[in-house]
Amino acid sequence: MLCFLRAFAPLRVATVREHRTFSIGFALGIWLTVAAAAQAAQPAGWTKLERVGPTSPERRAELKRQLAEHAKVLEAQSAVVKIVAKLVGPTVVYIEADAPAAAKKPGRQVEEAGSGVIVSWGGKYYVLTNRHVIAGAANDAIRIHLADGRRLSPLKSWDDPDTDVAVLLIEAQDLAAAEIGDSDAVETGDFVLAVGSPFGLTSSVTFGIISAKGRRDLRFGEASLRYQDFLQTDAAINPGNSGGPLVDLRGRVVGMNTAIASNTGRNEGIGFAIPINMFVHVAKQLVEKGVVERAYMGVSLNSRFGPALAAELGLPAQMGAHVTGVNKGSPAEAARLAVGDVILMYNNVPVEDDAHLVNLVSMTPVGTRVPLVVFRDRQTFSTEIVVARREK
Repeated sequence: MLCFLRAFAPLRVATVREHRTFSIGFALGIWLTVAAAAQAAQPAGWTKLERVGPTSPERRAELKRQLAEHAKVLEAQSAVVKIVAKLVGPTVVYIEADAPAAAKKPGRQVEEAGSGVIVSWGGKYYVLTNRHVIAGAANDAIRIHLADGRRLSPLKSWDDPDTDVAVLLIEAQDLAAAEIGDSDAVETGDFVLAVGSPFGLTSSVTFGIISAKGRRDLRFGEASLRYQDFLQTDAAINPGNSGGPLVDLRGRVVGMNTAIASNTGRNEGIGFAIPINMFVHVAKQLVEKGVVERAYMGVSLNSRFGPALAAELGLPAQMGAHVTGVNKGSPAEAARLAVGDVILMYNNVPVEDDAHLVNLVSMTPVGTRVPLVVFRDRQTFSTEIVVARREK
């Protein structure tokens, strides 16, 4: 599984324990000192505190009654999670793939493992997963383990290195297919479940929330994905979860688990999933056309556009994508965009930054006429652009 690593300082658990022990000892020393002094000279009028004895049987019975009443709320929530797990579980698969090792070790193979989810399109069944799970493996070297114990290999496979998307065509009877949700409707704080096979432990379910949306510019080891718009979650994601679904409380797939941020290679509460809308947009093109067609505007953008330059240009805050170049003969030139423009809205969506605009454009069908809102010379104006096909 890919790990998005940052240069965190090494964790020192021992230091925390030492600090905690010292604090307790220090507090205990103060208590003993104060208690001794109080016992020696207790002010008149103070009531001596008596040790509280064990809770009476009557009080314990009352606490149990209260607990049973309040637990109903959490039990109802737990019931939802159980139902979702039972609904989604049969649609999740465990994947093993034997891929050629690096060129430095010819003749050797490496085994990759991950997860996937079954979907149904046009009367056929496909497994959605991550490209890095099956990269370089021939179809007969990919083993898909179904939830009911059956094992099969894909008839055909497609993948896209720019988004880490992979699709496997499978053929079998009595398959359960997952329901696809809408990742655009997901909000920070929504409850989600991550389903997969961490460390080969099939049908594992973890629970958490959407911690953030629109995570971009992440580097995975020495590589990077060209198009990023990750959902961040604290649902536990570990090696082997790659390619498994992230689902909402209705059991609908809203993301595909892909990576973690960790300085240990294990889950530390920061996981990333590809939004399902982006995933399906890419996957369906791979299945229907064999390639992914992406639109482009023909502009260069300032990746370091910040608050200082935004204020200098007259914007009230940092927003939009700052244009630093316009390609000759491009859609941007036809739309009369210019160097120094700040694109504030694309297709009625507020633009957050340059990477956000790149994603929005890439998700637009080639040839679409798109409305823009542009900031120039301290004024905004509206225009339109017809996006063209990006050439490789």
